[in-house]
Amino acid sequence: MHTTSLLFRKRFLIAATAALLAPAATFAADRAALERDARNVYEKLLASVPAATALSKEAVAVLVFPKITKAGLIIGGQYGDGVLLKGGRAAGFYNTTGASYGLQAGAQQYGYAMFLMNEKALSALNANDGFEVGVGPSLVVVDQGMGASLTTTTARDDIYAFIFSQKGLMAGIGLQGNKITRLGD
Repeated sequence: MHTTSLLFRKRFLIAATAALLAPAATFAADRAALERDARNVYEKLLASVPAATALSKEAVAVLVFPKITKAGLIIGGQYGDGVLLKGGRAAGFYNTTGASYGLQAGAQQYGYAMFLMNEKALSALNANDGFEVGVGPSLVVVDQGMGASLTTTTARDDIYAFIFSQKGLMAGIGLQGNKITRLGD
């Protein structure tokens, strides 16, 4: 009995160690794929939305989440990984999480890009335990109507967000209540 228990503990320890180390081994490859996906959707956004192109020229950095998955039935949640692009280079990796409660049902995927227009917005992103959307710098979600008239001379807020590539069925999409956290380097 004692030998069986010892053997079980040994196998458990090996399995737990492998489970903990496996994500670290694939993380670099995942980051490369994430960066490639983020750059692709960002280029498509710039090619299709003139306001995004104008803001990109003035922004100090752009945080791109190529795919957010959101699902819920009364209680909902969402998650996605993103890349901070600064000066044309990847300057950090982030995730976004959110929870919601209310009259909701469905699932969808979408992406978004946050144009950080000043150092205040960039500092808030990396401060403390993460950036809570809706707390701190002013954030404007740009819709199609606003996107048609937004220029760098009318842009006065700290952060502008564009939501794109929506797929699936779910009522109500927004960024309020999300938390963005920098992933370890």
